[in-house]
Amino acid sequence: MSDGALRIDRCRVSGSTDLRGFLDLGELPLADALLRPGDDLDAEERFPLDIAFCPESSLVQLIHEVPPKKLFVDNYLYFSSFSPQVLEHSCGHANRLVDNRGLDSSSLVVELASNDGYLLKNFVERGVPVLGIDPAPDQAEAARKIGVPTLEVFFGTEVAGQLVSEGRRADVIIANNVMAHVDDINDFVSGMGVLLKDDGVITVENPSVWDLIERCAFDTVYHEHFFYYSCLSVDYLTRRNGLFLNDVEVFPDLHGGTNRWYIGKQEQPTARLLARLDAERTAGLGDFAFYENFGHRVEVLCRELRDQISSLRADGKTVAAYGAAAKGATMLNTVGLGTDLVDFVVDRNHHKHGLLMPGTHQEILPPSALLERRPDVVLLLAWNFADEVIRQQAEYLAAGGRFLHPVPSPRFVP
Repeated sequence: MSDGALRIDRCRVSGSTDLRGFLDLGELPLADALLRPGDDLDAEERFPLDIAFCPESSLVQLIHEVPPKKLFVDNYLYFSSFSPQVLEHSCGHANRLVDNRGLDSSSLVVELASNDGYLLKNFVERGVPVLGIDPAPDQAEAARKIGVPTLEVFFGTEVAGQLVSEGRRADVIIANNVMAHVDDINDFVSGMGVLLKDDGVITVENPSVWDLIERCAFDTVYHEHFFYYSCLSVDYLTRRNGLFLNDVEVFPDLHGGTNRWYIGKQEQPTARLLARLDAERTAGLGDFAFYENFGHRVEVLCRELRDQISSLRADGKTVAAYGAAAKGATMLNTVGLGTDLVDFVVDRNHHKHGLLMPGTHQEILPPSALLERRPDVVLLLAWNFADEVIRQQAEYLAAGGRFLHPVPSPRFVP
């Protein structure tokens, strides 16, 4: 284990010391820290991975954290453009924002964690000025190559203040799948308030902690995700930093269940948001009892999945996996699926090909390996893109292959 993990004894939003732990996955490698052949595998760093609930803020969060520069610069190989589902979802959102808010050449759209420019390019194509902000160098360079100007920095109040001093304030701020990744989340949200025009809007997308718990999606937990949000916790967070949660859209099939929150400087809650907040309260998301049995459910799932794959191997079946993303690393390591049980992992992201999964060390290959090597069963690590993967792999299925979906309990699909 590395000594770089910092134990957190206060809620990062409310400051409360009443943090109630409910899931401990042990010591795991960093989920995005892919290895190269020839690396010293014995030197691989591992860190505690456990989460807790704060009753005051309703926020689920890591109990230990790793410095963000270690997480998101040297080892970060996620490129949003490799998922057709993400591209389609983002294009629709961008076009609706342009049309509904009357954005034009005098507007400014800022995206935080803009990755490779996959979303902002839609605004560029419609003549709306944009600015991406992302600290990952490879992704920032990819964005600039397609005409998306990008600042290669971590966002917060200091960066926001600098932009405002340059005369730049945002009509729209977009923050998709980033608020989970920011350790100083109060500074991040305050920074959005500084940068936003008085009549502007912030849209934020993150996986729903309600879906995480209901679907037993423990693989969504990894060191790069400091936070796991509900509408209740986002409402608390925004008010804490001078902003207001005003609306929510729910996408049950995106990333295993995603919420899109609309945030502004004036309090204007929609009936849809108020109904969702009431539903979360009724379901118990503001109470520890909703979460406290989750660890036991995860133990049962991991045991069932390992037993099923062990049984397949005992019967002479070959097993591979699809999806070299962070959630796949959590799944393989927590369940204990090494190369003795899962032979290799495939992924569409060519930046990962030839590298090794953290902790379990399977080689990452292109999806064509499924037809070339013909494994009997493929564990669907990227289960959040199950429909997309199954459509893409119709030829593998027609040849007799099978996909094993791991959550909320192992089952073969389609």
